Amino acid sequence: MNQAERAGLTQRQLDSYWMPYTGNREFKSDPRIITAASGNYLTDADGRQILDSLSGLWTCGAGHSRPEIAEAVFKQLNKLDYAPGFQFGHPLAFQLSERICDLAPEGLNRVCLTNSGSEAADTATKIARAYWRQSGQASKTKILARQKGYHGASWGGISFGGIPANRKLWGQGLETDLLNHTWRSESVFSKGMPEHGAELADELESLIALHDASNIAAVIVEPFSGSAGVIVPPKGYLQRLREICTKHNILLIFDEVITGLGRSGAYWGAEAFGVTPDIITFAKQITNGAVPLGGVLLGEEIYDAFMTKGGAPHSVELPHGFTYSGHPVACAAAMATLDILESEQLIERVADKAPEFESKIHSLRGINHIVDIRNFGFAAGITLAAKAGDPTLRPYEVALECWRRGVYVRWGGDTLQFGLPFKIESDEMDRIVSTVAESIEALDPA
Repeated sequence: MNQAERAGLTQRQLDSYWMPYTGNREFKSDPRIITAASGNYLTDADGRQILDSLSGLWTCGAGHSRPEIAEAVFKQLNKLDYAPGFQFGHPLAFQLSERICDLAPEGLNRVCLTNSGSEAADTATKIARAYWRQSGQASKTKILARQKGYHGASWGGISFGGIPANRKLWGQGLETDLLNHTWRSESVFSKGMPEHGAELADELESLIALHDASNIAAVIVEPFSGSAGVIVPPKGYLQRLREICTKHNILLIFDEVITGLGRSGAYWGAEAFGVTPDIITFAKQITNGAVPLGGVLLGEEIYDAFMTKGGAPHSVELPHGFTYSGHPVACAAAMATLDILESEQLIERVADKAPEFESKIHSLRGINHIVDIRNFGFAAGITLAAKAGDPTLRPYEVALECWRRGVYVRWGGDTLQFGLPFKIESDEMDRIVSTVAESIEALDPA
């Protein structure tokens, strides 16, 4: 009996669901079914407790199944389960937006709420293009991004994203161009930000010369690339991007779906790296993964460009949004999550314990087949050498061996990826590190 059967699933049910970002043939031949979660642990269909080294999908930093969030959601469902968000409002959407603005970098004081990081990236780039039209510069339409960047799975996300496997199946996307990524072989095993490589940002000047600033709306980058395996920018790199964007009158967008709300040891990657963009996207940790919610932070100058040229007072200034934008239940979950982050000082805890995590994860250096380790805050990526000519094979094998040994580790491309729960203890860090080492050794000791 496999785990699907132990979880009460029939073969027809298993076949009916086309799973996202999953090798469905492999999974359905030997399913891995999660039936419960609490704190830093998942429970599988065999009743095993699995240490969660990725906080769900970078989502559940405050720990799984928080009763405070469940209670807030329950109360909201019984008070106001849904309210139309077009032309009408409900209190929590405004209260949550104010609270996010209070936490935001200086100057970012307006919020659009979405349902996911993908929608947030689409919203941010649409607003960027519309802003320039509102400002009388309609030719500024091109979005520049970065290789190995991830901005969701929508048409915008795959167009601006720089992970080849997420692009090649779909054909031509929206107009864009990509900066090179910041990973360099001479910076392998860097702890935190590499010392050298800020000059890589100067490639933006070359792309601007090619396309001309009059045609470029925005540059969108993650403060560090998450889904590509935690590729951390060199010191000074983001500052240089900011300088170049300001010089050429181009908006700078930080995709903080992973880096925002604690993962970087600060509320925002912008704060952790000391660079303020024009727009920030967020999602994942805003509700601790309990209910889908995302959003876009931007400044008053961008907002006012729409308000001052919006036509008659009753006309719609921004013809954009979603049925579930600012959903009251999602807003309730977000308010409860922010309460937890603040009352338990979890973001401060990440900052305090990040050096310990850095030391422990880099202790894996020298293990067979590990060719690089990168880290920042409570995030890390390990690159493994290709096996049998396939760079994705060894990470897949190692991650599944970790699962068999009771630790959930995410694999993607040629990397293992880690996004620790904010309440993780030192012995749990040790267990993650030792399990990775033992799994590599057990599978391929040569």
